[in-house]
Amino acid sequence: MAHLVLSNASLAFGHVPLLDHADFQLDPGERVALIGRNGTGKSSLLRALAGQGPLDDGGVWRQPGIRMGYVPQEPPFDAEQSVFEAVVSGMGELSALLAEYHAVSHALGEPDADHDALLERMHDLQTELESRDAWSFEAQAEKVIQRFSLDPDARVGSLSGGQKKRLALAQALAISPDLLLLDEPTNHLDIAAIEWLEEMLISSGVTLLFITHDRRFLDRVATRIVELDRGKLMSCPGSFSEYLVRKEAMLHDEAIANAKFDKVLAQEEVWIRQGVKARRTRNEGRVLRLEQLRRDRAARRERQGRVELALDAGDKSGKLVAELEHVTKRFGDKTIVRDFSCRLQRGDKIGLIGPNGAGKTTLLRLILGELAADEGVVRLGTKVEVAYFDQFRTQLDEEAALVDVISPGSDFVQIGDERKHVISYLGDFLFAPQRARSPVKSLSGGERNRLLLARLFARPANVLVLDEPTNDLDIETLELLEELLQEYTGTLFLVSHDRAFIDNVVTQTIAAEGDGVWREYAGGYQDWADYQSGRRKEEAAQASAAKRNEAPAKAAKGKAVAASKLNYKDARELEALPERIAALEVEQKALVARLADPALYQSDAQDAPSLSKRLTEIDDELLVLLERWESLEGSAAG
Repeated sequence: MAHLVLSNASLAFGHVPLLDHADFQLDPGERVALIGRNGTGKSSLLRALAGQGPLDDGGVWRQPGIRMGYVPQEPPFDAEQSVFEAVVSGMGELSALLAEYHAVSHALGEPDADHDALLERMHDLQTELESRDAWSFEAQAEKVIQRFSLDPDARVGSLSGGQKKRLALAQALAISPDLLLLDEPTNHLDIAAIEWLEEMLISSGVTLLFITHDRRFLDRVATRIVELDRGKLMSCPGSFSEYLVRKEAMLHDEAIANAKFDKVLAQEEVWIRQGVKARRTRNEGRVLRLEQLRRDRAARRERQGRVELALDAGDKSGKLVAELEHVTKRFGDKTIVRDFSCRLQRGDKIGLIGPNGAGKTTLLRLILGELAADEGVVRLGTKVEVAYFDQFRTQLDEEAALVDVISPGSDFVQIGDERKHVISYLGDFLFAPQRARSPVKSLSGGERNRLLLARLFARPANVLVLDEPTNDLDIETLELLEELLQEYTGTLFLVSHDRAFIDNVVTQTIAAEGDGVWREYAGGYQDWADYQSGRRKEEAAQASAAKRNEAPAKAAKGKAVAASKLNYKDARELEALPERIAALEVEQKALVARLADPALYQSDAQDAPSLSKRLTEIDDELLVLLERWESLEGSAAG
């Protein structure tokens, strides 16, 4: 039975239909990615499917009794709540009962409390909570808070953007959902958190519908791609890479069909205008056909145009952009940068990677001379003109009109040798002329990012600093931005958690490696990850070799000790445990790979729930065996 069905759905804002009699079905075990250009209505569709937004027509059917988690792009939280309260609040009616139970429990400790009344109320609440299995949900809430590395007592208002996103995911997962709806789940997460989320979503077996523009995440997680284009939903089973091949073929076929249609329409228009000859031979059926052709052509929605990006690098900077020698920077007791040296030259394209809070922005400010080092020397190059892209969009005035953001006090912008009217320039970034005087606050997240790029590119700069430019941009615009940055002749500093974007743009990487240590590497994220993986394997091999050298003596000693301190049965069990654990880990790895394979959901979708169940059983078995191993080894050592 399907988890979710959308039937004949229609939704419009103004005169543009976002959904035009669209249909969609989500089956158990599927992981479906909803993609499309900015402004096509993906978030509106997800809200409607979650029951938090209206449709103009059509309906949404959800499987009765299904537990559904929904994470919007900007989750609403009470800033005064604690993290634990915010997570538990996602449990709906249960959250109020749990809050009352804890309040009654606390009130019992007051000296002037009416203990009889409070105990009676506590008994009633306990009965109600047990009947709804609330205690297991509360335990699950504590578990996911720990898994997302959040402080349960911290106030929501004190959290960073990445922590709030993790909080929203924790809130959705705390109810152990059967179905999960995620809107841009990777925004504000660092790369390590994104990779953890990928693994968790694949191994959990949860049915998933998500919106993302992270191509690496799409390829790794999705088993089906659904594109929202001109009000229609087009489904493509398989990975994102397979979708791209099919989409190109479909666009080619659509272009041929439209060209044939336009040719027939043009011929009929010539015929109807042939004057006296046409009136003598006019076929009434042909006239009616022409009228229908005109209606069909008027109703046809063309694909949204491409963003036209152009960037002026201005005058060349000096060959040296910045040089750092043994630079250290501290804030209080915390060292953000420790003894870092590098030499950056004109034309370098540098990616900065590291977890949230590692100090990427601090290092950038040191490199550009905006922050003084506590130790070491920073030398800056000459003729450096810097332009910033700010991930929090603080450069945008909410009340300002779009034209004033781009070119305040002038109707024209100068891009290299070309002078453009500001409205034409906004059109290059897909802003219609009638929206040119709209305020910034009327724009969506993706549109704000496009506006910020338009503002950034309207001024010449030979050093470009892009801080999370990929958030909320659609895939097509991302690819165009990649091409532009690849051809950019100035110096680029890029902070991003989009692994594909980093790999396609940068030539070298500066990576945070913990405790204020930063190191330079050639290439992009994948080159750095491969180097780290190779280093870990080499260290493991060295450790294994050292253990093998020590093994004979330790084995003899261990057997003697175990024999003296364990009975025969326990000693045999301890000896067999490593092999049992290794076999389960091999099976676990095979199951994760099977569940990550899109082919499973095309041919054997009914097998997915049983495979997910077996994966959970293996996790539990491994936990038991590892605890038993630890117990037996403790007994042998004791």
